[in-house]
Amino acid sequence: MRSRPRSLGTGSVRPMSEGMKVAIVGEAGLSFGFRALGLKVFSPASIDEARAVMAVLEKEDYALCFLHESYFGPLREEREAIGKKFRPVIVGFSDYRKISDHIEVRLKEMAVRATGSDSLVKRKGKI
Repeated sequence: MRSRPRSLGTGSVRPMSEGMKVAIVGEAGLSFGFRALGLKVFSPASIDEARAVMAVLEKEDYALCFLHESYFGPLREEREAIGKKFRPVIVGFSDYRKISDHIEVRLKEMAVRATGSDSLVKRKGKI
């Protein structure tokens, strides 16, 4: 027979906003959804700015950092140094754009095979 989990009682769990800070480090175009969720978003314009953001995250006691894949490789040394500490925990993430680009390439290939041209799948604004 399984035992029931014990109730921790009212007020025993702190909301994340009271103690644990979560940050997103990624391109500005990705930030709106995360901001809407109340997360702190950093959109560095360069790798040097991203390095400065990592120092801020460590200094301001963030618990968790979602780091976009475009920064994951270039910031390897910083990630490894922070990884030796308790926090912030750094987790990589990717977005839909690579998948969309891959689908676009596949559609062009199929269009060329079917019609001999990729004119049916050109992006807006590109000739």
